[in-house]
Formats: sequence, C-alpha cells, structure tokens
Amino acid sequence: QVQLAESGGGLVQAGGSLTLSCVAAGSIFRLNDMGWYRQAPGNQRELVATITSGGRTNYADSVKGRFTISRDNSKNTVYLQMNSLKPEDTAAYYCNAVVSPDGYRYLGVWGQGTLVTVSS
Repeated sequence: QVQLAESGGGLVQAGGSLTLSCVAAGSIFRLNDMGWYRQAPGNQRELVATITSGGRTNYADSVKGRFTISRDNSKNTVYLQMNSLKPEDTAAYYCNAVVSPDGYRYLGVWGQGTLVTVSS
C-alpha cells in the first residue's frame, strides 16, 4: 500500500503565492521521479513540474519562472512553491510519484488532488 497525501491547496488572490506538499507513505522501497500535474474543468490533465530523485527538475512553459518544485528525500516529500499565481493556474493539482515496493517493480501513484483557486 502506497499513498500520497497532499496539502496546501486553497483560495489565493492573483499575484499571490501558495505552497503544496505531498508526502508518500506506505510500502516504499524506492521513491523515484515525482511530479505535480493539474487539471482544470474541461481540460486534460497536464504536467506542471517533475523532479528526479537526484534533484533534476523540469517545468511546463506556462509555469517556468513562477513555480519551483523541490523534494526532501528523507521525508519522502515533494513540494511545489507557486508564486505570481494567475487565474489560469486554477485547477485541481495532483501529486504523482514513481514508486517501487521491492526494487524490481515500479508503478505510478497518484494523490487525490488538492484544489487551487486563484481569484482575479
């Protein structure tokens, strides 16, 4: 059993900041790549940012320069610092992690999502 627990979503004014957290817990032998994705009503789920176990990051063009993804491997936690928020950032944000329960099998695990609403 592997679960991702997300927190930090909420309502914020345009131009404001918000930080999301995601903690992986359960039968984890290895926690590999982690990332954040988002989905707004009527839209497909899209990649926001990813980070490897070694700390290499990748960002969607729409958030580059405004968002920062980071992780604390000792805590099995990934963060998303969101600055200069825009109304178009409004979406349900989902944490994703590539997890191995045994060092051989790998599977993608999703969090339940946390809502971020940016008002204008």
